Amino acid sequence: MPPKPVDPNELRAALEAVLPWLDGEAEQPERKTLATAVRLSLRTLEQIAPGRSVEVRVPPFAAVQCVEGPRHTRGTPPNVVETDARTWLELATGRLKWTDAQDKISASGTRADISALLPVVRF
Repeated sequence: MPPKPVDPNELRAALEAVLPWLDGEAEQPERKTLATAVRLSLRTLEQIAPGRSVEVRVPPFAAVQCVEGPRHTRGTPPNVVETDARTWLELATGRLKWTDAQDKISASGTRADISALLPVVRF
């Protein structure tokens, strides 16, 4: 059963709650606020690019599989993108470009460049 679609209003509210932090105007939000923004934005990516060939991880909050292609079923996926919550949220909101974040992202595999899918939401 496919996951429930992300409500765009819920996504926007979750991201708006972390924007002051991303913009350097506030302290890091509470863990729950941060987790909600990460999870909803990753689920949105999953909806934009359905598939199972790339795994995008933002520990400790969430991981999703996305992008059409060869399906991964066991062990470590061949195409993995991993980063921290702040970097992911900056990418997801368009505050940071993929090319400018290479030192903050671990991306392996031939399909791991997800730059064409970013940002997932524009502010």
